Amino acid sequence: MAKAGRPSAIVFDVGGVLCDWDPRHLYVKLIPEPQELDWFLANVVTHDWHFQHDAGRSVRETIPELAARFPKYAELIELYDSRWMETIASAIDGTCALVEELAARDVPLFAITNFSAEFFPRFCADYPVMRHFRDIVVSGEERLVKPDPRIYELALRRFRLQPGEGLFIDDRLDNVQAAEAAGFQAHQFRSPETLRAALEAAGLL
Repeated sequence: MAKAGRPSAIVFDVGGVLCDWDPRHLYVKLIPEPQELDWFLANVVTHDWHFQHDAGRSVRETIPELAARFPKYAELIELYDSRWMETIASAIDGTCALVEELAARDVPLFAITNFSAEFFPRFCADYPVMRHFRDIVVSGEERLVKPDPRIYELALRRFRLQPGEGLFIDDRLDNVQAAEAAGFQAHQFRSPETLRAALEAAGLL
């Protein structure tokens, strides 16, 4: 975490910090052969393909496009929409417990997440921890994705934070570095335990 004054608000990432997301969690149930599963995730429903949704594209466009390229897998590709919630294995309980503790202390909580605008309401409906966030910048709604500096600049304005007032938490180093450059203090998430230690050191817990 960057050395600076005590932050007054905390800004969380979602995937990889609050929940365990990966398309593999869904498709391991649907493709029993390990080598075929690995090939499918490396070439068909890839992270890069999903990233289009985080950037604002609709599955109504992307699924038919991908199914046309890989007709053998059309049925599996189409399930990406209806069974998307199964791409989340679980909440990361230790981090969610920290959110609950921080909320009980009335620490202002916000989030910046690379997330599809279509999928995000489904996620929030199933994960009540999200009710603690005062505002959330969702990349698919804004058509800006981390680590684009503009998404952090937007968040500072939306959250009414001055440089140094917000502590940003993300599992990806490039996102952490971009947040620091934009005026956040930042912590690269590795585990709930190391995050708790950082929050205690900052005087927030």
